[in-house]
Amino acid sequence: MTSSTVKILVVDDEPPIRKLLRVGLTAEGYVVNEASNAATARQSANEDQPDLIILDLGLPDASGHDLLCEWREAGLLVPVVILSSRTDEAGIVKALENGADDYVTKPFGIHELAARIRVALRHRLQQQGEKAIFQTGGLSLDLVKRIVRVDGKEIRLSPKEYDILRVLAQYAGKVLTHQFLLKQVWGPAADVQYLRVYVRQLRQKIEEVPDQPHYITTETGVGYRLREPD
Repeated sequence: MTSSTVKILVVDDEPPIRKLLRVGLTAEGYVVNEASNAATARQSANEDQPDLIILDLGLPDASGHDLLCEWREAGLLVPVVILSSRTDEAGIVKALENGADDYVTKPFGIHELAARIRVALRHRLQQQGEKAIFQTGGLSLDLVKRIVRVDGKEIRLSPKEYDILRVLAQYAGKVLTHQFLLKQVWGPAADVQYLRVYVRQLRQKIEEVPDQPHYITTETGVGYRLREPD
């Protein structure tokens, strides 16, 4: 799928934002349709069958959260990238847990958004199941033999450290919320402090400068993201 064949539905009630996205994404080679409210978005998603949706959470006739849940419950699987206020961390987490693929905060750069779009589209095109070898930069993960290497050197991880890295690798390039990672590794009742401790230990083992991570980055107030694969 080339960018010139990818249809993007932009759902936002602010004309300047829609214009910015239309101009910027058209320049990137995408076909852009627009909706200023939930009603028009429902119709466009149904009739135009977009390959990706950019969704503002604050719409005049319905909550973006409700619209997202409605789409996911109806079986709409296209990637959804959320537009949100920089201070709305709770809203971002809620949207991600309801099935959004990624987010950008206003104000945003079109190149940052385009990168998020590419990751979301690529992730949806991947075959189901995990590949045997995950590679990003100098970090490699053999998912069959459970061997982790950095720059060719084998790194010994604890079972929980490995499980966190495995889940991050499965969704590489996407932000994963704290609650999603906790549920995958410990179960729904686990404390987020466990996750922070283990991520810190994991960074000590795989990052050249743990306080300036290259592979596992923090999405403040939301979760973590593993650098996308090569």
